[in-house]
Amino acid sequence: MPYASHRALVALGVVLATLPGARAEEAGQAALPEPAIGLDTLSVTATKTAIPAVDALAGTSVVPRAALDRLQPGRLSEVLRDVPGVITQENRNDPAQAINIRGLQDFGRVNVLVDGARQDFQVSGHGANGVFYLDPELVGGVDVTRGPTATVYGSGAIGGVAAFRTRSIDDILAPDESTGFVQKQGFGTNGQRFVNSSALGARIGTAADVFGQFVFRDTAPYRDGAGLPVPDTGSELNAGLAKLTLRPAEGHALHATALLQRFAFVNGGDTGAGARFANAVQADTVTFGYRFARPDVPLVDLSLDGYATTTRDALTFLQDSPRGLYGRLGTRAGDRLTYDLATAGFDAHNTARFETGPVAHALTLGGDGVANRVRTTDQAGGFGAAFTPSGRRELAGAFLQDEIRAAPWLRIVGALRHDGYRLDGGAYRARGARVSPKITVGVAPVGGLELYGTYAEGYRAPTITETLMEGIHPFPAFAILPNPALRPEVARTVEGGANLRADGVVGPEDALRAKLALFDTAVDGFIDMQAVGPAYYVPAIPGVPASICAARPGRFPCVIPARSYQYRNVARADLSGAELEGTYDWGRGFVSLAATHVDGRDRATRESLLTVPPDRIGTTLGLRFLADRLVVGTRLTLVEARTDLPAAARSRATKAYGLVDLFATCAVTDRITADVAVQNVLDRRYRAYNDALASPGLVAKASLSIAFATR
Repeated sequence: MPYASHRALVALGVVLATLPGARAEEAGQAALPEPAIGLDTLSVTATKTAIPAVDALAGTSVVPRAALDRLQPGRLSEVLRDVPGVITQENRNDPAQAINIRGLQDFGRVNVLVDGARQDFQVSGHGANGVFYLDPELVGGVDVTRGPTATVYGSGAIGGVAAFRTRSIDDILAPDESTGFVQKQGFGTNGQRFVNSSALGARIGTAADVFGQFVFRDTAPYRDGAGLPVPDTGSELNAGLAKLTLRPAEGHALHATALLQRFAFVNGGDTGAGARFANAVQADTVTFGYRFARPDVPLVDLSLDGYATTTRDALTFLQDSPRGLYGRLGTRAGDRLTYDLATAGFDAHNTARFETGPVAHALTLGGDGVANRVRTTDQAGGFGAAFTPSGRRELAGAFLQDEIRAAPWLRIVGALRHDGYRLDGGAYRARGARVSPKITVGVAPVGGLELYGTYAEGYRAPTITETLMEGIHPFPAFAILPNPALRPEVARTVEGGANLRADGVVGPEDALRAKLALFDTAVDGFIDMQAVGPAYYVPAIPGVPASICAARPGRFPCVIPARSYQYRNVARADLSGAELEGTYDWGRGFVSLAATHVDGRDRATRESLLTVPPDRIGTTLGLRFLADRLVVGTRLTLVEARTDLPAAARSRATKAYGLVDLFATCAVTDRITADVAVQNVLDRRYRAYNDALASPGLVAKASLSIAFATR
């Protein structure tokens, strides 16, 4: 442990040991941490109208800011594993992450939003095909809805929606405070060197809010649970966030956000280049919009939003890689490769609330559109432009949704969405359109319990890469063919669930919240990489001409059988499973539970889909002391082995493992908060399914936040 980190942990331990008691009402906001999953927190991803997550007629979960503060994550994956049905895939050489919901991921099957802006960045390689960059210190909360019930949030979201809200003025100021700042510094062991977050904001009466945040994070290569170093797993981040809200009149609000992130790291070659390279990533998101909502105008709840995102990954190769087999597909030190994806989009919708006799309606009408432009600049041998081709894709949609309260015990949600797309890349062009329905019925047979059933469809257009990808994999050599005849995917989901809300279960102040969901999804035309054409032999030794192998198939040095590959529509993929989450809070403590089971197979071959996660169950226990100023707890995560894989993918198999984490949060004063977190306390060596590298061993972190505010 570095000396500075050791000193910080010791000092914090002294503070926790000597802190006197205090009254709860004197502790301020920091003294009442929320449970790990905020089922009482408002969610909007299910229907675009705000409702507590526990009441949503869908698999909806919310991760509040308190959960991020408690665990001090270096990556969002450390928090999202508490959300049922959700896992992440990541290459620890790269700060980017991919989100998997119910066994579906890649190429926009999960719509990832940052302040409402789509994150569609993708680079072909040996990892995930669709990632995003976002540091946890910038996040104010996460809102997740699983399944195609959330297609009102954009085309393609057959897996679900993960909406990230960046921090805002309400995260650092109480409603009666006008100006203030929060300064946080954290230290850690096993690669977690230093993190700094500086946030400040001001309210100009009721007319305007101004907020700004700067984040710096420095991480170093870590060691796994066996004490073995994992090279090239460090990175450096500089990020800035600025927000402005204007309220020119009652009910009217204009807002603008700018998020700029700069990552620097060294990657060990996950793109398949066979070389080390230095990455400089720029991930920028700009949003702007207008909102009108007033209780005395129930027919108008209008939102108009636009956004632009740019993700640019500039790679500089640090060493040579082997020469390829067909032309110069190897790389030399100093070669450059740049992936640039620009996205522009909008979302406009209005919710009209009215009654027809005894029936109450919330009728939402809206539309959205997004344009992706991919530009690959390759000075490194040709594989980058071939595997992540340049091109354009445009998506547009319109939707109509009616949330009906027919009786105190009956809710109905009906929706229709029309999607269309157009794709253009070189000589290839494609387009298509479809209408997708959704119907949900919720029945409350007794107070506090609501049962629901849903049928929903979703539509995902092929991406530029899936359609246009073409080239020769460097080594071992095989051809990848384009497929302009790809059809869009159509997902059909049947879901049933139960929501439970109970207060005063054992004592007068306790509360129980729980959600259970069972689902069955059939994806027609599921797009996957498939072997095509007859087998052939390629050189086993780089540099041997392919013509020799054509004349001497199967003989040394031509001993590697190969097939061509192409993205194709699998006849059908079937996925089913169950999700359970719940929290029980009795005032002096809380306990939460999240469990996931997913099974997914190619219907024709009955082989397991590679994106299906292993079964997982997790629980968090927290206890409150010193009049709620001190919260200590533990988190236990159990993950099943993943071995039921096709023969060609057996190397991806993972063993079962269990993780134990500890945390403590202390409101030292009204304005000073100290946090300690110890992850993987037992120092287990494990590799999460589909991750390229082993995960870190024991990691200890400590942070101190100081807040100042005026009224």
